[in-house]
Amino acid sequence: MLIPLLYILWNGIVFSQMGLDKRYARRGERRIPERRFFLWGLCFGAAGGVLGMYVFRHKTRHISFVAGMPLLLLFNILFLYILLAGSELPVISLFVD
Repeated sequence: MLIPLLYILWNGIVFSQMGLDKRYARRGERRIPERRFFLWGLCFGAAGGVLGMYVFRHKTRHISFVAGMPLLLLFNILFLYILLAGSELPVISLFVD
């Protein structure tokens, strides 16, 4: 029960940081580095990054974000699936046994 709650909380933080960076961009203030968004996405924050990208219309002209964040989201989903399914997956059991 704790893991889904942490996942939702973390993605909410990443989502809000997308909105904050959009505000910084409009005001001409110092921005959040792009690599930080990718690091957060890699650390299971890609859902919040993708959602924030389209809700705030932020970074949607950057092909690295348009392609990279959904790819990280796919990686997050795949990794969580493997983690939760464990050795129940036929492909994984070939390497474990």
